[in-house]
Parts: sequence; structure tokens; C-alpha cells
Amino acid sequence: MDTDTTDRKKKAIQTEKQEKQILWISFVTGLFFAISEFIIAIYTHSQSVLMDAAYDSTELIVIILTLFLTPLFHKPISEEHPYGFLQVESIFVIVKGCMMLSVTVGLSVNSIEIALSGGNPVNGIQISLFQLVLAIGCFFIYLLMRYLNRSLSSPTVKAELLGWKLDIAYSGGMALAFIASSFLDKTPLAFISPYFDQIVAVAIILFMLPENMKMLWRALQDIFLFSPEKGITEEIKSICDEILEKYNFKPIFYDITRTGRRLWVSVYFKIEEDYLSLYQLQQASHSVRTTLKAKFENCSSELILASEELQTLLRQLPPIA
Repeated sequence: MDTDTTDRKKKAIQTEKQEKQILWISFVTGLFFAISEFIIAIYTHSQSVLMDAAYDSTELIVIILTLFLTPLFHKPISEEHPYGFLQVESIFVIVKGCMMLSVTVGLSVNSIEIALSGGNPVNGIQISLFQLVLAIGCFFIYLLMRYLNRSLSSPTVKAELLGWKLDIAYSGGMALAFIASSFLDKTPLAFISPYFDQIVAVAIILFMLPENMKMLWRALQDIFLFSPEKGITEEIKSICDEILEKYNFKPIFYDITRTGRRLWVSVYFKIEEDYLSLYQLQQASHSVRTTLKAKFENCSSELILASEELQTLLRQLPPIA
């Protein structure tokens, strides 16, 4: 076994351990927060707190499943599995997004039904204090997980970080909203007070929905092997163009695919000369590979000399967006 293979295995093991550590932190703290939220929801009869508890409980189920499947994400690529098991990660991001979506939609409908039946007055001061403590706790957990994730490039951990960021916004927004609602009884807007809990719950969902849909769309793109975002694609093309220009290689087509956390880059190029220097090809390939890996941690790349027939075919394909 060569040194490069050994180093890759060691790095994969270390990365897997770090991911599991982050996910366990997220699970244990999430479980504590979810139990606290259910207790407060029962005590205050707050629909918005209940929504937060249900949302966090859904995340806990997905985290447990992900912990058992994390070793799959680090299995080596083989002839039988040319993309490894990286798409399994995208599938679980989709499952998580769909579960969050179904929970938020279901609780939104319930909130609207309660509002239409006369509302549900709650103690705004109690809820605001609880949510303020929760927001501070979520903020510190988010910072800790972000610090531990600084050397990783994991879609699963990024999805967890997004969930904690939304929790910070949700709890902070609720704390401010319910502090403001405590003054409603002394104003002409006192009639809103019984409905305020449901209004906040629906408003927070509308705030969170775009991020959830964005996460789902990205995971779907990975499943169907679409190219990544335009910014990433353009950056890869710019890096490769600059390197290949030094060797008089002319790129004619880029095949850029993302599966979970890994990028796959194939650059088809042509040459003006009648022969190709294998030394130059080796140097160019090494330069492209090391430069892209420095920029995108999990990136595999290759340079492919296009034959005349292949060049004709590739010219008929639309350029990558």
C-alpha cells in the first residue's frame, strides 16, 4: 500500500470521527432542547413552542439515522461503486428536508385552525424569556459546531449548521415578538393578542421555508448529477483555463458533476501540435488536481485529450452553465 493511499485512509477515518463528534453534539443538545420545549409547550399551551419542539424532534430522528450511515460516506470508490456511497448522503438530506417540510406545513395548518376558532392567548413574558435562553444556547452550540467543522466539507454537517442557524433565528425572533406582544393589551391592537402565538408560528415558517427549499433543491441536483452552482462552475473553469494555457492545451468541454460532498471534474482538451508530450500532460494534470483540491477539498479531476470525432460531438453539446 503506497503512502498516498495510506494518508487518504487516515484522513477519511479522521474526517469520519469529526463528523460523528459534531453529530453527537447536535443530537445530545438537540434532545435536551426538544424535551425543554415540549415541557414549556404543555405548560404555556403555546402552538409556536410546540412547533419548535416538533421541528427539533424530527431533526433528532434524522441525526440518529445519519450517525449509523456516516461510515458509508467514507467508503472508497470502486469499480462496483464508481461514485462510492456519496449519493446516499444527498438522499438523507432530501429525507430530512421533506420531514421538516411536512412538520412545518402540518403545524401551520393547525395554527391557522386554532386562529380561526378564536385564538389561543398565552403568557408572552414566560415564552419570551424561555426563547431568549434557547436562542443564546443555540448560538453557542452553532459556534462550537462551526468551529469543529472548519476543516471539513460535509453536506450533512452543513445541513445541521443550517438547522441550528434557523433555530437561533426562530428562538430570537419569538423572544422579541412575545416581548412586544406583552404591550399589546394596552394598545388599540389588543384584539390581536389571542392570535399572536399563531401569527408568530406561521411567520417564522414563512421565514424558514426558502432555506429549506434551497437545501432540498441542491440535494436533488446532486442526486441527478447536475452541475453545481454557476459560481462554482465558473471558478473551476477559470482555474483550469489558466493552467492549461501554460501548456498550450485548449479546453473544449467541461464535465463537472457533484455527488454529495465530492466534485468530479473532467476537462476535454485539444492540442494544435501533431503530438502530445506525456510529461506535459502529467505536469498539467498534477497542477489541475492539486490546485482544485486546495480550493475544493473533495475534488477529483482528470484531463482528457479529445479525438477529432469526439471534438466534433462535444462541439454539438451546449456549454456547461
